[in-house]
Amino acid sequence: MIAVVDDEESVRRAVVRVLQASGFAARGFASGTDFLESWHFDRPDCLVLDLQMPGFSGTEVQQALRLAGAHFPIIIITAHDAPHLRDQCLREGAIAYLCKPLDIRALAQAVRLAVASGS
Repeated sequence: MIAVVDDEESVRRAVVRVLQASGFAARGFASGTDFLESWHFDRPDCLVLDLQMPGFSGTEVQQALRLAGAHFPIIIITAHDAPHLRDQCLREGAIAYLCKPLDIRALAQAVRLAVASGS
């Protein structure tokens, strides 16, 4: 299962549909809080995580998961690229960092690699 966390409903739904069309089971979450409350029960094989969200930001979700001992690949997506944020996310374990508007092929490829690696 691929979890998709993005506060923008249209982006979240589009990413879930693309992943499903690529053969993955995917589930969307409207916030970092929603995801953090459920990941223990339905642990994803990969997380596609928006960086800029109200409440818990993508970096805060990533840090909370790391502190909780979560070991699944994280792909960061963002509309607000910044080199220091890119470096921070990758340093803290994200396996990919993609900018919006998303290249659907790049996203599907990153998810395939993440699932295959079983990080």
